[in-house]
Amino acid sequence: MKKRGRSLTFSLTFMFLFAVILAGCGGNNAATTNTAATKAPAANTGNDGEAPVATEPAAEKPTVAFVYIGPPGDGGYTYQHDQGRLYMEKELGIQADFVENVPESADAERIITELAQTHDIVFTTSFGYMDFTLNVAGKFPNVKFLHASGYKTAENMGTYFGKNYEASYLSGIAAGKMTKNNQLGYVGAFPISEVIYNLNAFALGAQSVNPEAKVSVVWTNTWYDPATERQAAISLLDKGADVLLAYQDSPATLQAAAERGAFAGGNDSDMSKYAPDHYLTNPVWNWGPYYVKAVQSVMDGTWKSEQYSGDMKDGMVELAPFGNKVPDEVKQLVEEAKAKIISGELNVFTGPVSDNQGNVKIQDGQKLTLEEVLGMNWLVNGVEGTIPQ
Repeated sequence: MKKRGRSLTFSLTFMFLFAVILAGCGGNNAATTNTAATKAPAANTGNDGEAPVATEPAAEKPTVAFVYIGPPGDGGYTYQHDQGRLYMEKELGIQADFVENVPESADAERIITELAQTHDIVFTTSFGYMDFTLNVAGKFPNVKFLHASGYKTAENMGTYFGKNYEASYLSGIAAGKMTKNNQLGYVGAFPISEVIYNLNAFALGAQSVNPEAKVSVVWTNTWYDPATERQAAISLLDKGADVLLAYQDSPATLQAAAERGAFAGGNDSDMSKYAPDHYLTNPVWNWGPYYVKAVQSVMDGTWKSEQYSGDMKDGMVELAPFGNKVPDEVKQLVEEAKAKIISGELNVFTGPVSDNQGNVKIQDGQKLTLEEVLGMNWLVNGVEGTIPQ
């Protein structure tokens, strides 16, 4: 599948031009070359002499495309989106296209534009695609665009993401119980709200079971750069951190921790296979059911632009299985907190909470709204570090 996605990048423009030529010659519209159309069934000729009964032709299924920030084989964020794509294909009988390793730059707008010329639905799966997706949506009003993790919408563009901070909080509980010296480390990707609120949730989870726990953060400004992420992890280990969590797509942090005898978790998918005896757990995405729901709504004619936010209750956000050496009592604590989150009894961002400068940010008993969480630009008390400007 990886090869199919890569080759699509170079062939999109050619496909579109070829389609126009065919259309001019009276052929079918070949711009939707990946449409998984269902062939209309033959009329019922009958065996009893009666007139044949016409049957309704099956509806043509939409053409779908995905834009990926990394390769499906990254073992992390893009891998989980690709698993969701495969799930959608199986459930709906649609073969979708994808383009991998698309930078968050003007190249993204070019590729999204090319996909919009030949597809009915385009999913753009990284935060940095937001404005590019919005620009293209304005030019193709009949195409549906869905952007992951953003906040801008249009009549034909919606957003989707999930409360992965719920699972980050649970990972923090495990880390807070597993640390021997109360020094935790967080390898942050980019200093954007998405990463900040997950870092804060991790710290709050750790503090809920270990008030002495501190979290040091190092920013890599990467989503997938194993060498850079490994060096960041080593710097935290050198400072004394004995449990780490990372927000990038690679297992580099986990592997570096294992070499030092420390515990760690990654992000986005189950990374236990890389170091099962030193694996903690981490947030996991389950995109498949949402992709089915979104595409089906287009097929049914019920789709409308929205800002969809999944959570642990609806299954979009999950927690990876624990590593081999996480004690049962730690697992039990995490499972108890998970049950409270799913039931609504536990809200991760409930006051009193202060930032690491001593300012009260959430009053006692107050709960942040989702909008307030998504705009978070401060670090909770106990996080040692700053947000680069």
